[in-house]
Amino acid sequence: MHSRDEKLWTVLRLVLAVLIAAHGWARLFAGAVAPFGQWLDGLGFMIGPVIAWGVTLYEIVGSALFALRRLVFPLSLGFAAIYLAGLVLVHLPEGWFVVGLGRNGMEYSVLLVCALLCVGTHYRESRPRS
Repeated sequence: MHSRDEKLWTVLRLVLAVLIAAHGWARLFAGAVAPFGQWLDGLGFMIGPVIAWGVTLYEIVGSALFALRRLVFPLSLGFAAIYLAGLVLVHLPEGWFVVGLGRNGMEYSVLLVCALLCVGTHYRESRPRS
């Protein structure tokens, strides 16, 4: 692969890492892990608080590893699973658009999942450190 192409993959990986880290850190600093767990319990997940802490820590620790180009492929699968769940549970019922013709829709989540799977696949196929 050309050096320019690899630089572009690096930029995309780092931007994704920052977006994901923002989710976890914001939830932690805002004291929103417990409410997230309670919300999950309300949806019928029996261990909502455990899931909420797991997702939060996965986003915080995983995004750092992702940025450092460590375990990119398996982390991308985990992130994609988390955001697919969010897409189905939160965004799908709100429609397609995040703003404008709708609110809180799924368009951003679809893009995020697609980008995560593309980056994960790229680093799986160019394996030296992923």
